[in-house]
Amino acid sequence: MKLNETIKGVEILQSSRPVEKDCIVESVCTDSRKCTEGSLFVAVRGADNDGHNYIPSAMERGATVVICEEMPAGELAEKALFLKVKDGREAAALVSGNFYGNPSSKLKLVGVTGTNGKTSIATLLYRLFTLLGYKCGLLSTIANYVCEKRYETINTTPGPVEINRLLAEMTVAGCGFCFMEASSHAIDQERIAGLEFAGGIFTNLTHDHLDYHHTFANYLNCKKRFFDNLGGKAFALINADDRNGKIMVQNTRAKVYTYAVKNPADFHARILERSIEGMLLNMNGKEAWFRFMGDYNASNLTAIYAAAALLGENEEEVIKYMSTLTPVEGRLEYFRGPEKIVAAVDYAHTPDALENVLKTLKGLNPEGGLITVFGCGGNRDKTKRPEMGAIAAKYSDRVIVTSDNPRFEEPRSIIEQIKEGMDIKGRAKSLFITDREEAIRSAVLTAEAGAIILVAGKGHENYQIINGEKHHFDDREVVCKYLAEREMK
Repeated sequence: MKLNETIKGVEILQSSRPVEKDCIVESVCTDSRKCTEGSLFVAVRGADNDGHNYIPSAMERGATVVICEEMPAGELAEKALFLKVKDGREAAALVSGNFYGNPSSKLKLVGVTGTNGKTSIATLLYRLFTLLGYKCGLLSTIANYVCEKRYETINTTPGPVEINRLLAEMTVAGCGFCFMEASSHAIDQERIAGLEFAGGIFTNLTHDHLDYHHTFANYLNCKKRFFDNLGGKAFALINADDRNGKIMVQNTRAKVYTYAVKNPADFHARILERSIEGMLLNMNGKEAWFRFMGDYNASNLTAIYAAAALLGENEEEVIKYMSTLTPVEGRLEYFRGPEKIVAAVDYAHTPDALENVLKTLKGLNPEGGLITVFGCGGNRDKTKRPEMGAIAAKYSDRVIVTSDNPRFEEPRSIIEQIKEGMDIKGRAKSLFITDREEAIRSAVLTAEAGAIILVAGKGHENYQIINGEKHHFDDREVVCKYLAEREMK
């Protein structure tokens, strides 16, 4: 693509030399290692790294145009065309969109944001619309999909180059819809700047990511920016059961709709029956059985139903296909063992998510009690650790505190901080086992008949990060291993 077309809409503050009309850009990169001959490299300032430090590396690999916030001096300035901008993050997003032909405008892109429920809602919308006969794309925590083609993912929301590359691939494949998670990090870092959304969904807002945002107000305002930037033709679907929902749409141009389980809303669901197998819901006057447990899943399902209706789908058809859906990997995914023991694996890694799951399982009145195995990730928000310890102790009959992804922190130190939130009774019914496999083994092999065991925090993840290294570890595999061992005894 010609450079003039690639930088369209980007405010250039300074140029090291005149931009030639015939200058061609072969690729756009924010990672210097991916640059090749003719690349345009955008120097982005990150939380840990500054892209300006990698400009020489990008040029060595063939970058001929560099967008940056600080102009270089000396010989370096003469070896490429440098374009100065105010915000490299925003420039990276706009340039990526231009380079790939602004693909978000060629399909219906729906973003899902909030603390909990993003993955379930985005993934189940992708599965629902596939069942409805559409070619769809998905950008999520678990994986990215272009129709049935799966791409592994690192972040909840990819970087701007990857987002637009995948969206472009979706349009070529004939996708009419894409459902994506919009994390607060992605919003703050302008990864989704310039994207054209057909709609946005707000799930809820609770304690999370304060290591990054520092205050809850910052976290809230970051999420709100997503709705501030929606266009007038888009819809904004908010959870009326969360008091922050109204704040999200105070300044949006989008048309606002509500969904809820507890309060009046445009789209409302009521739980009629509950069991370990699922629940019977009345959704806007239509009854159906869904293979999901818990009030929070009733809320997620209502959001999915509402979004499908707002995208023009027949509501009877939507309900029919939704009743065939099953939970997303690692989201209250349960496994049956001997003696009526059930082990559930869930991604719950925030206080609110853990409390919601525990309330759901406790409400089933397990004959052998409720055992919770969980930990907290290292090098992440430390303030939630004692809070999660208190929640686990409150709802569980037994607690085993263990490692999650300790990363570069000492696992025992993390466990001690979780322990601080427990009272004397909570500590008395708890074990503290650093080795996660040993913790799960202990829970499964010592559980009483009829018990429910919750293994929380990692869900779909098939790895554990210890001292910065990834080791294979899948809660689901470990749970099944020891359920099988127990059955053989």
